[in-house]
Amino acid sequence: MARLVTARHAVSTNPLKSSAPLGAALAYLGIEGSVPLLHGAQGCTAFGMVHLVRHFKEAVPLQTTAMNEVTTILGGAEQIEEAIENIRKRAQPRFIGIASTALAETRGEDVAGELREILARRRDFDATRVVYAATPDFDGGLQDGWAKAVEAIVSALVPATQQRDPDLRQVTLLCGSHLTPAEIEELVRMVRAFGLEPLVLPDLSGSLDGHVSGNWSGTSLGGTPVDRIALAARSVCTLAIGEQMRGAARIIEDRAMVPAQVFPALTGLKPVDGFVRALMEMSGTPEPPPSIRRDRARLMDAMLDAHFFTGGLRVAIAADPDLMFGLGTALAAMGAEIVAAVTTSQHSPVIGQMPCETVILGDLGDFERAARVGDAQILITHSHGRHAAHALHLPLLRVGFPVFDRIGAQDACRLGYRGSRAFLYEIANAVQAIHHRPRPEDFGATPPPEEFSHVPHSAPC
Repeated sequence: MARLVTARHAVSTNPLKSSAPLGAALAYLGIEGSVPLLHGAQGCTAFGMVHLVRHFKEAVPLQTTAMNEVTTILGGAEQIEEAIENIRKRAQPRFIGIASTALAETRGEDVAGELREILARRRDFDATRVVYAATPDFDGGLQDGWAKAVEAIVSALVPATQQRDPDLRQVTLLCGSHLTPAEIEELVRMVRAFGLEPLVLPDLSGSLDGHVSGNWSGTSLGGTPVDRIALAARSVCTLAIGEQMRGAARIIEDRAMVPAQVFPALTGLKPVDGFVRALMEMSGTPEPPPSIRRDRARLMDAMLDAHFFTGGLRVAIAADPDLMFGLGTALAAMGAEIVAAVTTSQHSPVIGQMPCETVILGDLGDFERAARVGDAQILITHSHGRHAAHALHLPLLRVGFPVFDRIGAQDACRLGYRGSRAFLYEIANAVQAIHHRPRPEDFGATPPPEEFSHVPHSAPC
């Protein structure tokens, strides 16, 4: 069991984590026709916008209440109301997701109460669903903000019921912030292979998958339709992908009596087998479809091929807890050694289950030092880790958010049988690409006498 260690230094060098409001905004973008609204100063939204645009290479409809000195002191309720009105006039969204920032949270503003009063008074806002999540920057990271936003969505839009009327062919997929659009698509493919219909929430595979739309819109293009969210109460089961989704799954279970299963990781043979067994039970099929069995067989072959490179490999990883746990446990199962693990939030039980002695709650400066001490051979983190990779002369596998110095981050898939196979290939190929310069002393040979060191090598024939 890993022990969480908090880094103690006065300043953060090369920060690892992205803020909770940014995670909430990203979750809101998984709703069709939505506009995320950050309640804070303009700079809070500007920095978040830069990260989202550089990662996805897409236009992102992120708005702000633009609090100033006066509203910071007296309260920003008027700014919230004005922002909702302006967004509705310009973009005509179906959904507005509000996330607080440190500016509003430090003041102690009752945003939830003010929003209830605004919506009760402004009946012209009824056509737009408005949801609020408290996401201060100083508490947790991106996956915490994402989790709070999804919990706020299901609390507001999934109806409470005392009678079950389940659709036996529908399952709800609660997707964590660590899943890329391509990974959500892979989950949907696997669920449909068993004859089941998934209800995905939030669904970035429809809104931020990188597609050219025929029409311009000031809202998200694609995602989970607002009207379909209520149907989560009729699903036969809720499948939460990532420990961060446990809270939202419990809310649906309490409100609509829908049983839930949580899958902390879906990378590697054993975790995916557990997911497939769950689909077999729900669909009533005695064995997986041929396509799923074929994918499993190909993963097993990839494991045989890759274990020559992953066995004994010293890995340093820095990511949000769920992503760190999923990739770290998959590599440990292949014989790798996690010599450095750095994460962004202390609010996750999977940290204690990491296959290493300690997990550092810190930044990429801590990551670089821990990787150096552990004599790591490969680094796994997002694009800001390129500085550590340059300093340590090690290969860097870019995962998580943000990835801004490569294109196609939304198409990376390291989940399921197919994604696990691709992940093992990535690791093995990165190890093979390391330039090795063998020396005689590495093999126990006696170095040549000094007087012969000047003798040139014979010319090749």
